[in-house]
Amino acid sequence: MALQLLTTVGLLASSAAAAGHLFPDCQTGPLSNNVVCNTKASVTDRAKALVAALTIEEKITLTGSTSPGVHRLGLPSYEWWQEALHGVASSPGVTFNKQSGGNYSFATSFPQPILMGAAFNDDLIKAVATVISTEARAFNNANRSGLDYWTPNINPYRDPRWGRGQETPGEDTFHIKSYVKSLIEGLQGSDPNYLKVVATCKHFVGYDVENWSGNERYGFDAIISPQELSEYYMQPFQTCARDAKVASIMCSYNALNGVPTCADSYLLQDVLRDHWNWTDDGFYVTSDCDSIQNVFLPHNYTDTREEAVAFSLIAGTDLDCGAYYGTHLPAAYEQGLFNDTTIDQALVRLYSAQIRLGMFDPANNQAYRALTFGDVNTPDSQTLALRVAEEGIVLIKNDGTLPLQTKDRNMTIAVIGPWANATTTMQGNYAGVAPYLRSPYLAAKDLPGVNVLYAGSPGDPTTDGYPAAIKAAKAADVVIYADGANSAEEEDRNLIRWSGERQDIMTLLAGYGKPFILLQMGDQLDDTPFLHHENVSAILWAGFPGQSGGDAIMNIITGKTAPAGRMPVTQYPAHYVDDVPMTDMSLRPNATSGNPGRTYMWYNQSVVDFGFGLHYTHFTASFANDSDASSWDIQSLMQGCTEAYKDLCSFQSVGVSVRNEGSVKSDFVTLGFVAGEHGPTPYPIKQLVAYERLFAVEAGATAMAHLNLTLGSLARHDDMGNLVLYPGDYSLLVDVPTQATWNFTLTGKEATLEEWPQAPPRQ
Repeated sequence: MALQLLTTVGLLASSAAAAGHLFPDCQTGPLSNNVVCNTKASVTDRAKALVAALTIEEKITLTGSTSPGVHRLGLPSYEWWQEALHGVASSPGVTFNKQSGGNYSFATSFPQPILMGAAFNDDLIKAVATVISTEARAFNNANRSGLDYWTPNINPYRDPRWGRGQETPGEDTFHIKSYVKSLIEGLQGSDPNYLKVVATCKHFVGYDVENWSGNERYGFDAIISPQELSEYYMQPFQTCARDAKVASIMCSYNALNGVPTCADSYLLQDVLRDHWNWTDDGFYVTSDCDSIQNVFLPHNYTDTREEAVAFSLIAGTDLDCGAYYGTHLPAAYEQGLFNDTTIDQALVRLYSAQIRLGMFDPANNQAYRALTFGDVNTPDSQTLALRVAEEGIVLIKNDGTLPLQTKDRNMTIAVIGPWANATTTMQGNYAGVAPYLRSPYLAAKDLPGVNVLYAGSPGDPTTDGYPAAIKAAKAADVVIYADGANSAEEEDRNLIRWSGERQDIMTLLAGYGKPFILLQMGDQLDDTPFLHHENVSAILWAGFPGQSGGDAIMNIITGKTAPAGRMPVTQYPAHYVDDVPMTDMSLRPNATSGNPGRTYMWYNQSVVDFGFGLHYTHFTASFANDSDASSWDIQSLMQGCTEAYKDLCSFQSVGVSVRNEGSVKSDFVTLGFVAGEHGPTPYPIKQLVAYERLFAVEAGATAMAHLNLTLGSLARHDDMGNLVLYPGDYSLLVDVPTQATWNFTLTGKEATLEEWPQAPPRQ
């Protein structure tokens, strides 16, 4: 969403947040006799009755994200735009109490999704989402927020330069699908009668360029083949819409193959609503902020502004984040570019969502309406925020230095670097006001029996020669250097390497003969200079770890918690940015264009592999299945498939025996990949198809993981985007690097699991 819009709508949004979330009075207000207030009527009939009471002028005013309401009907103003990527966040519809420490002055701030994704623990994600939606409801009950939250960001992290990659769970679509299904369940709740909040999966679709080499997101045209569109870019949205039944989808700034997504009926009708059957009451599409304007300029898709708003409304974009609908729909209506039926449909969808949220129903029948500030940042929520950060942290290198044995002696630790005392930087994009922010330095200071020396900024080698950092490092027993790469919306990176200055200070400090721990924060950088450097003892990646980030880091470093996170992305070599333009959306290697491939599925020269992560112990993994079966007939598999969506039909649950051969109790993430030569060429290197996190496996103990494979997890997409189960030889690979391999064969005739809807000729 456009950051500049936060400024342009700031005053209007703040007034809406202050007074725009009160629910309609269905007892004595003007709507009390309208069917919208009749709880026995269907959701659709209630919404239609409300819309029927509106004039065309009133209808148009209600199509923007900052809705003025309709005073004569007692319909309150409402701000549709709330954010909650990793906690209730600062946004036009959320009002934090400016009195520090007062009620509603903060909300639990969890790690960014990129670190939560590294935990590979879907139950944990649901728990996080449940806390977020509980706190969102508490804020709403205090009239400090609405109930429509424009989260999560589920665009796959395709290119390491993307400024918003931190907002996603990672690069793999199976991982994102599993993550988002659990997330939506936690956000929208399990009440059969009411949504807890409306979640919004964004940005639909092909959006992952901010501002790279003159290519701005507002006018970028993502050229994507049907094959890669359906197999990669669409997959998270399919799960979000079809399977998780998210209540809202956000169309994106970019165009897809020549058509701006918010004006694309192929995307919003043919795929989303028809193919995925995303038609439940209250399901609506919102634009990204100002993206309706972008249909006209800079996309130049229409000749007039009126055509831009009419085309978008007709295509199925029900809500405009901004004021472009409100400004230009009146003239478009006068010109006959859309009719009442079209705008009525949009408003029925929007107000059906509000009805499903309970906004027109008595409060005494709704448990969510009883939540208060006492339910915000509870001790359990604080424990969860710490646990999520701990589970996500990835140990990339360790020569045996970690964990530090701080209890054995009076140890002096130097905590150095720009991120050593990071606070709000640890939150990353789309954050709210945290109750506290525990930096690595503050957490180190609280370690018992440890002396801590601090040098936040290492200095400038030209003017002062790093005196503070050098002094601290020389006086310490152990050096922890905290640094990393920040990124942001509207800011793609040009480089993914550590700067020469950073390499200089780190290798200098590492050369003093003390154990040297690189604490890599933020986004990924090429760690090649340090992975094989004999003086760099350990590397930890901690991403954006949230309010308890420092404590989580120190718990890992001192061994209070054993690391078990896995890399949610590929760490690319620095030269990768010179090998392929960011705007090349293709994933497969292409000798003609020079594209070396993207993601672990198609790129084999990574610095650190997707799924990699070390432990403080040693695990072995082997298959535990008793069955000797190694061949299946495709037609027999299809005959036993009774799911409405064939890709969801079960294939096998494969047991994996995991043994802790070391001396430290630890979690272990069991990752299962499929590889093989079947389906269209080229063949992917491998694809993630299942995972399970095992908890607290004792030293010398064995635990059992179950990798549940579906027919869809074995299938491939053909050139037209159809999902097909092909005959051929398959291998199930466990762990990174591979520890166990199970080979099996599918025989017989190929079978289509899903026919992909084909786009009409693009204009």
